[in-house]
Amino acid sequence: MGQNFQVVKASGVMEPFDEEKLRKSLRRSGAEDALINQIIRELSDQWHDGITTKSIFKRAYKMLKRRNRPYAARYTLKQAMFDFGPSGFPFEDFIAEVLKSQGYEVETRQILPGACIRHEIDVVAQNENRLIWVECKYHPIPGSVSNVKVPLYVHSRFRDLEQYQNGNGGIRGEGWIITNTRFSEDSMEYGRCAGMRLIGWNYPSSGSLREMVDKANVHPVTCLTYLTRQEKNKLLENGIVLSSTLSRPGGWSDLLHLSNERRNKIMSEAQTLFLNS
Repeated sequence: MGQNFQVVKASGVMEPFDEEKLRKSLRRSGAEDALINQIIRELSDQWHDGITTKSIFKRAYKMLKRRNRPYAARYTLKQAMFDFGPSGFPFEDFIAEVLKSQGYEVETRQILPGACIRHEIDVVAQNENRLIWVECKYHPIPGSVSNVKVPLYVHSRFRDLEQYQNGNGGIRGEGWIITNTRFSEDSMEYGRCAGMRLIGWNYPSSGSLREMVDKANVHPVTCLTYLTRQEKNKLLENGIVLSSTLSRPGGWSDLLHLSNERRNKIMSEAQTLFLNS
């Protein structure tokens, strides 16, 4: 089949297939043009109207995994975000690590006083000149959208914190909302109007979550291809969210009861993923 066919996105919306978008996602994995061309040639035999973007992703991932596991690990970064589990705590911990890489001191799940009531804040990041309160909106299902109720509610909490800070001579704080998916149009419009920073996987065009993760050079354990789902969950339950933790010997391998052979494979993949990013 040629390039003129419709794909179904995770949201259920249909749109024309965009080969360049696929090429960009493969290029971000580190794959060379020759490999990308080969994968697209093989994929083109399976394209048809109504194919899902998830199906294209899974097939491309399998091809990368056969040829280069670190490429496959980087390619699956977006999907790896959905594997943090139902609680949302690992996502908060991962966002904290991203901000820590930018030089901030970070704390998670803090109870802070407002002018009226106390508030639990997912991530608090601070340096000498800046204080950031982060609300993390984690979605385990692709295609999920954070609607306008989210910034409306969070904005009122941030304003209460601001009033307390202003009344006590503290650093002026700023509120961010970070999601692993996307925001509705109304959410983004409200965020711009209210002066809130909304960050989604591909939003805004400069400074999206994907860009933040790329610049931070951090990858979640959920993207490693040698780990089983059960092993990933075990690591997350024990507060291990970064693949770089697995690039060196430690208690994590005893936690998973690994053989020396599997431990070495996982360490090698984690090292290559970190060093070649």
